[in-house]
Amino acid sequence: MNPREPRVPDVWSTIEDKVRRAERLTNAEGIHLLTKAPLLELGALAHEVRVRRNDPRLVTYVLDTNPNYTNVCTVDCHFCAFCRKPGTNAPDAYTHDVEGVMRMMEAADRIGATTVLLQGGLNPAIPWEFYPAIVRESRRRWPHITPHFFSAPEIHQMAAVSGLAVRDVLEALYEAGQRTLPGGGAEILAERVRRRVSVKKGGPGTWLDVHREAHRVGMRSTATMMYGHVETDAEVVEHFDHIRELQDETHGFTAFVPWSYKRGNTPMASRIPHMAGASRYLRVLAASRLYLDNFDHIQASWFGEGRKTGQIALHFGADDFGGTLFEEYVHLATGHLSKVTQPEIETLIREAGFAPAQRTTLYEILRVSEGPSAPEHPHADPPLFVENLPELPAEYPARLEGEERSGAEESRRSE
Repeated sequence: MNPREPRVPDVWSTIEDKVRRAERLTNAEGIHLLTKAPLLELGALAHEVRVRRNDPRLVTYVLDTNPNYTNVCTVDCHFCAFCRKPGTNAPDAYTHDVEGVMRMMEAADRIGATTVLLQGGLNPAIPWEFYPAIVRESRRRWPHITPHFFSAPEIHQMAAVSGLAVRDVLEALYEAGQRTLPGGGAEILAERVRRRVSVKKGGPGTWLDVHREAHRVGMRSTATMMYGHVETDAEVVEHFDHIRELQDETHGFTAFVPWSYKRGNTPMASRIPHMAGASRYLRVLAASRLYLDNFDHIQASWFGEGRKTGQIALHFGADDFGGTLFEEYVHLATGHLSKVTQPEIETLIREAGFAPAQRTTLYEILRVSEGPSAPEHPHADPPLFVENLPELPAEYPARLEGEERSGAEESRRSE
């Protein structure tokens, strides 16, 4: 090369310049973020965008819980350890009626949850009337709790049992009082991946169509992604492209929430010899902040990736710390247990250098707590980090649903 010729900028320098000029990244640049971009510089650039887009002092979180109304399901997802097939008479299979769900809502109210993220398996024995009924009753009895119910596959199940179109199902749920939809069931929005891991859920369009129609009837929703199994980097960027394009069209997504596949007890565990670790998570998270230029919020998954990784993620583009998830059984079925209380989650946010801000499902700020200097003013209810305790705090159940008692527990029980 002639030394007098102008130097052609490398790909990373081009990406930095484009991001700082608020120009949209291309598919090839997205793949570069996931493969060759220097990780620490990638995180710093993602954090730069985050503080430009959101209040740099605050990290938000929500008080929520994630119960399930049934674990009976016909879909046979290869990554799932939670569901039980209908007709197999599994001793731990269950399906709650309307009042059973109301007991879950009552329990959520007792512990102060402002959002209930309710989902379940695709159980064809559940009648259509059940779904709007639990929304309507939840709104009537606990108007201060947001019913953040039903993933896209569940919406398709409702359409199948009712004979209604997806749009009509969503309009009926909206009329019953539902205003938000969780993003579960997306996995990776690439045709090849979905044929490999969840063929009965259909291609990317089945998920995208539900969220498009939900936005059109007035709902907001989240976009999610479960990575770390059979996808390629190009298919991760394809997923980003799908949700970025839909956000351009509807502006209906509140946030993007990625998490890694958990192998334990799942049908495809033996075919996935590796686990996506913290560095991969931070790379995916930071790349999403830069590539999804029309998303306001990127959520750090302390629950899926661990507390310390979650804290680091707050410096890699994330502005939200997710929810408390007082109750959760889907990841638990894979052997992944992680729980947190409100004082704990606020302490984790402060330790990362931010002020905790409690929010609603729609990211409205309810309360801002003291910032990083707060340890000088101890909380009346000090945090109890579960993994450091000889036994669980009183607010945690002694035995979780589906968990077998140990021999020692049975001995104590019989004394």
